[in-house]
Amino acid sequence: MVNLGGIARKLFGSANDRRVKSFQANVVAINALEQEMRELSDEALAAKTIEFRKLLADGKQLDDLLVPAFAVVREASQRVLGLRPFDVQLIGGMILHANAIAEMKTGEGKTLVAALPLYLNALLGKGVHVVIVNDYLAQRDSVYMGRLYGFLGLTTGVIVHGLDDDERRAAYACDITYATNNELGFDYLRDNMKHERVQMVQRDHSYALIDEVDSILIDEARTPLIISGPLDDRSDLYLTLDTFVPRLSKDDYEIDEKQRSASFSEDGNEKLENMLREAGLLKGESLYDIENVAIVHHINNALKAHKLFQREKDYIVRNGEVVIIDESTGRMMPGRRYSDGLHQALEAKERVQVQPENQTLSQITFQNYFRMYQKLAGMTGTASTEAEEFGDVYGLDVIEVPTNLPIRRIDEDDEVYRTDKEKYNAIVVEILDAHRREQPILVGTTSIGKSEHLADLMRAKGFNEFQVLNARYHEQEAYIVSQAGVPGAVTIATNMAGRGTDIQLGGNAEMRIEQELADMPAGPERQTREQAIREDVARLKEKALNAGGLYVLATERHESRRIDNQLRGRSGRQGDPGRSKFFLSLQDDLMRIFGSEQMDGMLQRLGLMEGEAIVHPWINKAVERAQKKVEARNFDIRKNVLKYDEVLNDQRKVIFDERVELMESKDLSEFVRELRYDLIDNLVSQHVPSTAYAEQWDVDGLKAEVSQHFDLDLPIHEWVKEEGIAEDDIRFRLEEATEKAAAQKAERFGPDIMNYVERSIVLQTLDGLWREHIVSLDHLRSVIGFRGYAQRDPLQEYKAEAFDLFQAMLNNLRFAVIGQLSRVEIVQEQQPEPELPPMRLDHPSVDLGVDGFASGFIANGPLVAEPERDPDKPSTWGRIGRNQACPCGSGRKYKHCHGSFAQAEPV
Repeated sequence: MVNLGGIARKLFGSANDRRVKSFQANVVAINALEQEMRELSDEALAAKTIEFRKLLADGKQLDDLLVPAFAVVREASQRVLGLRPFDVQLIGGMILHANAIAEMKTGEGKTLVAALPLYLNALLGKGVHVVIVNDYLAQRDSVYMGRLYGFLGLTTGVIVHGLDDDERRAAYACDITYATNNELGFDYLRDNMKHERVQMVQRDHSYALIDEVDSILIDEARTPLIISGPLDDRSDLYLTLDTFVPRLSKDDYEIDEKQRSASFSEDGNEKLENMLREAGLLKGESLYDIENVAIVHHINNALKAHKLFQREKDYIVRNGEVVIIDESTGRMMPGRRYSDGLHQALEAKERVQVQPENQTLSQITFQNYFRMYQKLAGMTGTASTEAEEFGDVYGLDVIEVPTNLPIRRIDEDDEVYRTDKEKYNAIVVEILDAHRREQPILVGTTSIGKSEHLADLMRAKGFNEFQVLNARYHEQEAYIVSQAGVPGAVTIATNMAGRGTDIQLGGNAEMRIEQELADMPAGPERQTREQAIREDVARLKEKALNAGGLYVLATERHESRRIDNQLRGRSGRQGDPGRSKFFLSLQDDLMRIFGSEQMDGMLQRLGLMEGEAIVHPWINKAVERAQKKVEARNFDIRKNVLKYDEVLNDQRKVIFDERVELMESKDLSEFVRELRYDLIDNLVSQHVPSTAYAEQWDVDGLKAEVSQHFDLDLPIHEWVKEEGIAEDDIRFRLEEATEKAAAQKAERFGPDIMNYVERSIVLQTLDGLWREHIVSLDHLRSVIGFRGYAQRDPLQEYKAEAFDLFQAMLNNLRFAVIGQLSRVEIVQEQQPEPELPPMRLDHPSVDLGVDGFASGFIANGPLVAEPERDPDKPSTWGRIGRNQACPCGSGRKYKHCHGSFAQAEPV
C-alpha cells in the first residue's frame, strides 16, 4: 500500500515544518535591522521602549512591533548578557508570542528565548508573569534576566515563599514578574479572601509564560490548590484505625495498582466491624450504616497508606514529618499535604505526630487558574506527547523548534532482563565500564529508594566515586548537575524534570568559580585563578567529547514517555555527541502492571539464560504502547476532574467578581436594599400567596418571620383585616417599614460607619456561606457517581444539584445579612478587621453558565444610562437593580424576568 501521508510530508514538509517556516519572513526582517540597532548608543537603544509604548498608545498593535522589538532585545542581550539569540531562538520567541507552546530541546537557551515575547508583551504596561517551577530558579532567572530588562527600562519583580503582602504587591506592580505556579495560585485565592480592595496584591491576568509547561499544566494540574483551616484534633482515631490494617490478611482486601485504589472484601468488612465494635467506634449494626460514613472513609485511607503509598518513593519522613515526593521531578514538597485525611493516615502509619485535619476555605485547579489569562504560552523540551491535552484543555498548539545544531545523540534499544537483580548487575557493570573510559554518565532512577539501592550496590563493588541527586540532597542539586559532565563523573539522579541547570561537558566554569573562589576577594590573583579554572574546564570538555559525550542510562521506564524524553534530552545538548539506553526488567512497575507474565513465559521458552538480556525494536514499541495506555488513562482522569471542577469554577468566578465589586463600591446601601426587598418578596410569596384566599394566609407565620429577620413588631394582623388588601399592598408596607428602620439606623450612626458595617457583614457572611458551599459540593461529588447505577449521567446530576445548592446559598445570604444588619448595634469606634483562622496551603494528591449565576446575584457590568439600553440586546443593559423594571419592556421587575433563576437553568 502506498503511504500517501509519508509522500506528502517529503514533498511539502510536516504541519510542524510549515508552521515553523511561516515565521521565517520575520526572522529575515529582524536580521535586516541588526546593523541599524548595533549603531545605536545604549541610551538610544533603551529609548526604543518609550517609542514603542507611544506607538501602542497611538493605536498600533503588538504584532506591528514584533520585528523592531525583537531586534532591540537581540542587540540589548548581546550588550548586557554577551548572548546573541540564534535565528531558531527568534522563532521560539514568536511561537511564545502567538499563544502556543515552543518545544525546545535541552540546552537550546529557553531562558533567553523567553526575553523576546516578555519584553514585547510587557510594553502594554499590564504586567506579564513568568511561571517557574521552584523558588530557586525564579530568583536566579529574575536577577540574571533582570539586568537585560532594566537596561531597556522595564522593572522586574519576583514572588517567592515568605514575602509579605506589601512585597508581593510591589512585585506584581512590575512590568515582568517571576513566580512559581503555587505562589500565583495561592495569591489569587488569598486576594479573594481580603476585605478591602487595596489589600489585594495581584492585578491583571494579562500574559503568562510558563517554563516547563508540561510539568505545571499536566503533572501538577491533576490536583487543586487548597487554602484550608484546622478542624478538631482526631489523632487518636487515626492511630487506632492504623493498628487494624496489619491484622488483616491478603484475602481481606483488594488492591488495584493501575487505578491506585484499595477496597475491602466481605471477609475484610466483617473483621473490621468486629475490630471497630471492640474499640467502641462502630455505631449501629453495620459498617455501612449512614452513621459510619466517616469511619469507612478513614479506614480506607489507612489501607491505602499501607498498601499503595511507599516510603522513599511517594514520600519520605524528615524531621518527624511526612514530606510528599513529586513523582515527576523527584523533589520534596514541604508544606504540601494530601487531602481528605490521607496525610493523617500516612502520619499514623509512620508513627509521627498526626496533624489536625483541615477544612477547605478556598480552592482552584491550575487548569482554571491559568485559563483566566488573556494570553498564555509555554516552553519545555517535551510537550509533543501531550499535544492533544494542551489543545483540548488550554487551546494551546505545540510547535517543535528546530535545534540550532543537528542532534548527534544515539538512542539505543532497551535491554530487558527477567529480574531486577539481573538488571542491576548489568547496570553496575555498564557504569564501571563508562567510568573506566572516562565517559560522564547520568543514571536516572524513578524513586529515592531505587537510587540508594543502586548506590549501595556500587559501594559493595568497592566504588565510591559517584554523586547521588534525589530529594534528600536537593540543596546541592544545582552544583551536582552542573558538574555531571566532567570526564568519568557518575551521577545517580531521581528524575530530571525542571532542574533548570544544563549538564555541560567538562563541567560548568561559572559554578566552579562561585564554589571554589567564594572567599577570595577580587584582584589579580582571583583573575588568574578564574582563568585557570576556565582553561581546565575547556580541557576536560575536549576529553569528555573524545569519550563519546554524556551517557544517559535509565534504570526503568516511567509511566509517561515525556519523562523518559526529559531524561534522554540531558545528553546531546547544542550538537554535542551523546548516548542513551534504558535497562528494564519484567519486575519493573510498568512491566509488571501491564502483563509481564506472558513475556516472562515467552522468554523462558526462548531459552533466555540468567544475566542475558533481550534487545529488539519490537520491545521498545511494546513498552511505548503500554506507556500510551497509561497516558491516555491519566488524561481521561484529568479531563473528568476538570469537568466537575468547571461547575465550581463558574460559581467561583461569580462570587469572586462580586466580592471585588462589593469591595470597590463606596456605598452598599442599594445592594443591601436589593437583598432586603428580595427577602420580603420571598416571605410574602411563602405566607400570603396571591393564589390563596385571605382566610388561608399564614399571617402568624409572616409576623414571626418579619420579627425574626427584621427585628420589627408590625401590625400585620390589622393590615389583613382591611377590605380589599392584596399581596402587593402587604409587600409595599413591609418595604416601607423596613426602609424607614434602615434609614433611622443609618442616620443615627452616620453613612461612613454604616457603610463599613454593611460591607463587613456582607463579606463575612458571603465568605462563610461560600466555604460551606465548597464542602457541600465536595460531599456531593464523593457520592454522585452512584447515580450511574440508575442509568443517569453523574455529571449532569452534579451540575443540576450544584446549581440548586448555589441558589440555596444565595437565598441564605439574604436571610443572614438582613438578620444581622437588623440587630447590629454599632459602637462608635473602628472595629479591627476580622482575622481569618490559621491557614494551610495545600496542593493535595488527585457547565453551568456564568451569566446564569450572575443573574441570580447581581448582574455584572458597568452602570448604563437607561436611554442607551437596547431592549433586544441584553449586552447593552449593564448592571441592573433586581427590583428595577426589566429593560426588555415586559413590564415586570428584572428579578422576575431576565434576572430570574429560570433564565439560568443548568446545561
